[in-house]
Amino acid sequence: MTDQITAETYQAYTRSPYRSVKHSTYFDTYDALFERYRGKEITFVEIGIFTGGSLFMWRDYLGDKARIIGIDLNPNAVKWEEHGFEIFIGSQSDEDFWEDFIKKVGPIDVVLDDGGHTYEQQIVTTECLIDSIKDGGMLVVEDTHTSYLRGFGARRFSFMRYVKRYADKINNRFRRLKKKRKSDERVWSIQIFESIVAFHVNRKASQLESQPTDNNGEDDKAENYRNYDNAIFQANQDLPKAFAFIKYLPGSERLTKLFWKVVTNAKGTRRSAKYFR
Repeated sequence: MTDQITAETYQAYTRSPYRSVKHSTYFDTYDALFERYRGKEITFVEIGIFTGGSLFMWRDYLGDKARIIGIDLNPNAVKWEEHGFEIFIGSQSDEDFWEDFIKKVGPIDVVLDDGGHTYEQQIVTTECLIDSIKDGGMLVVEDTHTSYLRGFGARRFSFMRYVKRYADKINNRFRRLKKKRKSDERVWSIQIFESIVAFHVNRKASQLESQPTDNNGEDDKAENYRNYDNAIFQANQDLPKAFAFIKYLPGSERLTKLFWKVVTNAKGTRRSAKYFR
């Protein structure tokens, strides 16, 4: 199976003189994410360096201009400093460790979290480091399949649930939602691959105010048909006026919400519900 992997990162992985363990599906993702950094002066941080092989892999792939930093809990990992790598010993779930780390290291181009894979570790790492990522950089968390396995934390606080909430915060930057719901401008976009999530940082883009625009091209006066396929809109058009009395009843607001929930479920979800199974 591995003879089918043609990714450049896989070639660097096989050339590493020391052991490293990676899933076969990760290398194409690595190539897609990190190719832009090759041959450049960047700061690349890997959390969880195990037996050191991945440090050599990244230096091979990224080039000698890259500043490669490894983080691990095992104090024996400092031996890799003899090979030109910077090594920090500490816990990725320790906020104080990250505060000290950021002071010493400064801005970062790429973080790759291949640490302990617990939800606490993944979330604390993301929250503590995202502000230190340079524009055009990214924070990448791998082995996110642990969010669907036992033994990595409380499921209700899994990393992928955190990612979903983060995606909501990004979409809440939309102008009609921003004042009503919590938004987040630290991350421009989130990319999801099998077992890997990448947070992309572009502060100018993520802080741009959402406003409608018009290119002032010729208008052919076409009728807007978007609502003709909108079941909820059609339900609204078809409602008999007899239901208008609801607004005069005690608790009318709650009754109205319940009524629309029923209508929406009946008219607006039949076709899409099957894709949520």
